[in-house]
Amino acid sequence: MDIKSSKILVTGSGGFVGSHLVEKLLSKGYHVKCFVRYNSRNDHGLLAKIPKNFLKDVEIVSGDLRDYDAIFQALKGIDIVFHLGALIAIPYSYNNPKDVIDTNIIGTFNVLNAAKYFSIDKVIHTSTSEVYGTALYVPIDEKHPLQGQSPYSASKISADKIAESFYFAYDLPVATIRPFNIYGPRQSERAVIPTVIRQAICNNNIYLGSLTPKRDYTYISDTIEAFIKIAQLDETIGQTYNIGSSSNITIGELAKKICNLIDPSIKIIQENKRMRPEKSEVKCLLADNSKAIKNLKWTPKTSLDEGLYKTIQWIKSNLQHFQSDDYII
Repeated sequence: MDIKSSKILVTGSGGFVGSHLVEKLLSKGYHVKCFVRYNSRNDHGLLAKIPKNFLKDVEIVSGDLRDYDAIFQALKGIDIVFHLGALIAIPYSYNNPKDVIDTNIIGTFNVLNAAKYFSIDKVIHTSTSEVYGTALYVPIDEKHPLQGQSPYSASKISADKIAESFYFAYDLPVATIRPFNIYGPRQSERAVIPTVIRQAICNNNIYLGSLTPKRDYTYISDTIEAFIKIAQLDETIGQTYNIGSSSNITIGELAKKICNLIDPSIKIIQENKRMRPEKSEVKCLLADNSKAIKNLKWTPKTSLDEGLYKTIQWIKSNLQHFQSDDYII
């Protein structure tokens, strides 16, 4: 599929991954429209980090994924949809499960329903490795059972299945990308890597929750490359692709690695308020990325050490956005 001549909509474009995807698409000369969640400050989130000359001809639409009319209007004249919009914070989902369920399930349904109405050429639906829960076997392939260990993961499982149903029931051209833990510049302290980096730069101690869970980290630019490959290839329709590095590391080991890059004398302290409920903690994630390697001709290019170094440098240059010692949910 030649997407260069297509009109593209990116939901969640003001977020960490969405802003990087928008920037990459614009750098390639693609025609992009951005959908961001409305706020009265006219704040477009991390789109502000994209060079202004890139955004000068971009239409930015504010609305809410839960509002079908807003989604319907946003999809008019669109050929391809990258659906990234979601509420993604797991601790937030413990406190506000209905908000997460409404946004992630109803919001996805609205995007798919409007895409069906307009006969959109392709929808790239964004999933998450959290839908797998604690690995029943490793590495985790796309056939691994789905386990809703948090309201967030349950909402994403539902969204994934709704996307799947629109492919089977209505022949809607949907492809699902399932990234493992993405990291890199612009990510907020909601995620563990910027949390550790900011504390290591600013404090003598790092406060974390459980140190034993294992995660599979993929640098942002590698993940964005996978998004675009999935959009370009016709054979990805109806398919799901794990996007991960196929290696993992415990949270404790990751924190030590970051400390060694910043200040090896920093102490790591566990804090109860940062712990997930015991049965909700996902203890191990490790991607089997062989399907993506074979079908997409995609491989992660950025090592964890290289990616952490780049992320550290970005946070050091943008500390004004990372000044709170509060636990960010």
